[in-house]
Amino acid sequence: MIKFERQYDLFNKNNIGFLDTNHFKNIHISKKVIKEWQEKIIDHQSKIFKYGYKNISQPSLFESSSKDIEETFNPKELTPLPLSFWRWPKTMHEGPAVYFVMDKIIDSEESIILYIGETISADKRWRGEHDCKNYLSNYSETLQKANMTTKLNIRFWLDVPIKTKERRKLEQKLIQAWLPPFNKETRGIWATPFTSQFN
Repeated sequence: MIKFERQYDLFNKNNIGFLDTNHFKNIHISKKVIKEWQEKIIDHQSKIFKYGYKNISQPSLFESSSKDIEETFNPKELTPLPLSFWRWPKTMHEGPAVYFVMDKIIDSEESIILYIGETISADKRWRGEHDCKNYLSNYSETLQKANMTTKLNIRFWLDVPIKTKERRKLEQKLIQAWLPPFNKETRGIWATPFTSQFN
């Protein structure tokens, strides 16, 4: 698996050679473009936050009675933690989990899910290297350059299957419903600029 995927649509479909001549640190994306990108995601996700996704998502990957819980589950109901939670001396969550990295959009009071992942060990997954950490760093830096504020947080859903195979099915189902822009399965949908790496 390629660790970092390059994307050439950095809100500018005409400049395909962009990454060959520039480092991401030098990219300046305007506030207007960032807001438009966020609004597209809000438009999709806000309906799911409000109504659930049973009428919008693909057919269920599960045949169990947990189907209704998955479809009405709302990540906003989970406790938000700072992304640095793993540095705390006391562990907040342990064991299997599906986690959601979110940002609260200040101007609209909406939240967007940027990434969905699964883990066998909630207290250890966010330590060390993680592609999503790089994307979040790029995202935060880009918004800072555009004088925009981020309120990033991570939320853990612990009421998930213990078996890895079933938990990954749940993760994929949630990704296909919410379409978080930093997951590799959905990056192309939103032309996400923050997932491109430095040369």
